[in-house]
Amino acid sequence: MKFYRIKVFCAKCKFHLYNYDKDAKGHLVKCYKERIVDDYTKGDLKCPDCGILFAREAMYHGMPANKIIQGKVYHTGHC
Repeated sequence: MKFYRIKVFCAKCKFHLYNYDKDAKGHLVKCYKERIVDDYTKGDLKCPDCGILFAREAMYHGMPANKIIQGKVYHTGHC
């Protein structure tokens, strides 16, 4: 499977949250925890800079993931 490395940022303060291996182009709905390459957060799903909650813990296909709250993050293409 081909992955696209993306950078995930806080939509409010522009803090760099993750580098993530995304499996398809399009909207970022969830981040599988095993595909998070670099995590610049404290692991509490809040932006370390502004404190906004950007995701919730969830399970997809039996794998732990972070369900992204719509409008709280944006991402750029390959990093």
